[in-house]
Amino acid sequence: MLFRLAPTPSGFLHIGNAVNFVLTWLAARQLGGRLLLRIDDLDATRKRPDYVVDIFETIHWLGLDYDLGPADPDDLDKQWSQWHRLDRYAETLEKLREVNALYTCSLSRHQWQELDATDNWQSLDRTGDLFHEEDIAWRFRAPGNGSADFVVRRRDGLPAYQIASLTDDQLHGVTHIIRGQDLAESTTRQAQLAKALGWTDFLDTAIWHHPLLLDQSGQKMSKSAGHGHNGPTSVRAMREAGENPSRIFEAVAELLQLPCETSVTLPQLLTCSIDWDVFFRTIGTVNKP
Repeated sequence: MLFRLAPTPSGFLHIGNAVNFVLTWLAARQLGGRLLLRIDDLDATRKRPDYVVDIFETIHWLGLDYDLGPADPDDLDKQWSQWHRLDRYAETLEKLREVNALYTCSLSRHQWQELDATDNWQSLDRTGDLFHEEDIAWRFRAPGNGSADFVVRRRDGLPAYQIASLTDDQLHGVTHIIRGQDLAESTTRQAQLAKALGWTDFLDTAIWHHPLLLDQSGQKMSKSAGHGHNGPTSVRAMREAGENPSRIFEAVAELLQLPCETSVTLPQLLTCSIDWDVFFRTIGTVNKP
């Protein structure tokens, strides 16, 4: 049984990220599983050293441990970075090509949005085979009229998130994934890819989506919407203000519908009797593709 934390170093972590970390850690420890830290750092344009450091400092501040993964930023760069697995991602893309699941597409993001807005999908050419051309995207041919097709290889030649995430989960043997409801579409896409690849291990993975934490205005928390370093939901701001993580643990207790007391601690959460089957059935959205 292997769970995983898979943060992206594209901004400073917010409270919602920390709650997911604790929830995943708690499930792994109570269910007797192992925990992998995998940092999804393939997007070099958004990755910053201080974002990577923030991930490790947040995990340490929360008091969490893990069984596999980088010990620190240097270890990430030396051994665990996704950049070391580019060959693996290329193999995944080649397998998808072999089963005729991909096509090349020269449409820009704006042009694709225009196509979506006009619902003119009959004009979409899903037969492109210019796989050796530069500056052209590769798309997965999803079931339907093309509206659900998505990029698997970017114009710059790098694999898209769905390919890297799926390949890593398959490679490491991840069996349980706990993620927010905002990633339900990613789960669907990764399941479609796994089906095309014949990756039954991923299709058997237990995947649950938990409700998202909202900010004071009722909006979803995000790294790019003012919840960064000095934002009201920034974990880094909490640390620098000398706060302890009790607010995070209280949010986890509320999500699990546990009797919520003030100043909840991690050891208290660990000793709570939690029926995970009930949680995944009634609070989390069960998704077993």
